[in-house]
Amino acid sequence: MNAEALTPMARLLAERAVERLILEFVRRLDLGDPRTVADLFTPDGIWEWAHDGRRVEGRDALRDYFGARPADRLSRRMCTNILVTVDSAVSASATTYFATYRVDGYTEGALVPARLPANVGHYEDTFRRTDGTWLLTRRRLVVPFGGATERIRPADDGAGRARP
Repeated sequence: MNAEALTPMARLLAERAVERLILEFVRRLDLGDPRTVADLFTPDGIWEWAHDGRRVEGRDALRDYFGARPADRLSRRMCTNILVTVDSAVSASATTYFATYRVDGYTEGALVPARLPANVGHYEDTFRRTDGTWLLTRRRLVVPFGGATERIRPADDGAGRARP
């Protein structure tokens, strides 16, 4: 079935399912178990950075990659301008703009003073519907604004002030 043959309701439901998958991805990275991000990909899924040629392929490799995230990392991703294109009943693509706020050295419960995002860019995603579930087949990060993750000192709040 091609995209033209989809009913308006089927198209709307596919767009919403893909948008929800995009948001679930960042929720799992920021608030959940990062290793489970791999479950949102097809078994042959790919995650890559355009900037440095980094490429992770396959669900097991993705689980290891995202699971290696430092335990003391605090991050929040803001996503916007999500544009989903449904190509057919089983394939779609999307572009999503994001800003990532991130520090290492975080202590649970501490308040970290506001700072500039570590990265600002967009995701270029492709999706496949398998057994009724939409999954990522490829996520490509395009990051024109970015830098290293800042490490805050555990003895202060990230701005040189002692924590209470």
